[in-house]
Amino acid sequence: MIVDDHEVVRRGIAELVDQADGMTVVAEAGSVADGVRRAGLVNPQIVLVDLQLPDGTGIDVLRALREQLPSTRAIVLTSFDDDDALAAALDEGAAAYLLKSVRGAEITDVIRAVAAGRVLLDQRTLRRYRARHDDPTDGLTPSELRVIELIGEGMSNREIAERLGIVEKTVKNHITSVLAKMGLQRRTQVAAWVASRAHAGWRAEPSG
Repeated sequence: MIVDDHEVVRRGIAELVDQADGMTVVAEAGSVADGVRRAGLVNPQIVLVDLQLPDGTGIDVLRALREQLPSTRAIVLTSFDDDDALAAALDEGAAAYLLKSVRGAEITDVIRAVAAGRVLLDQRTLRRYRARHDDPTDGLTPSELRVIELIGEGMSNREIAERLGIVEKTVKNHITSVLAKMGLQRRTQVAAWVASRAHAGWRAEPSG
């Protein structure tokens, strides 16, 4: 689903997506209210959201989707290049933040990656996000560090449990502890943190 108040932009993105294998645009919207309403009707897997909308912002859309459709993943695609907007989008669960200057092929590549569970940030965004967030992992146990690394790889709780040879409830307990220690509220924020450190060479210590 595409939420952008410029019809030409929506049509251009829709054409790219519809031409890509395995992708279909299920709805378009030009405002916050229309975007939230239509998303509730079609339950999209991915939503591309502009930040500047006539009746609010893309952050309002992200917040509503997180509450109403938690399984829907969001990509911000905007010309609004601002550190506060970036931080707000990621804190509301955006899985990628792209400027409209990106090539068309990059958009479909990012959609595929986000649909597969990954969080994607470009190099400039990574630097800016790192600059606003201190390293909060000093208090994590080796097992918790390993869990957040696997979250960053896009694994579900069940997949993490299978990889580590533990039960799924233990994974959930680890994640609850990680969120509290890192001062975060959502799993997607953990994934964004891991993505922001990936290019800096961060890797969890072995859990022994």
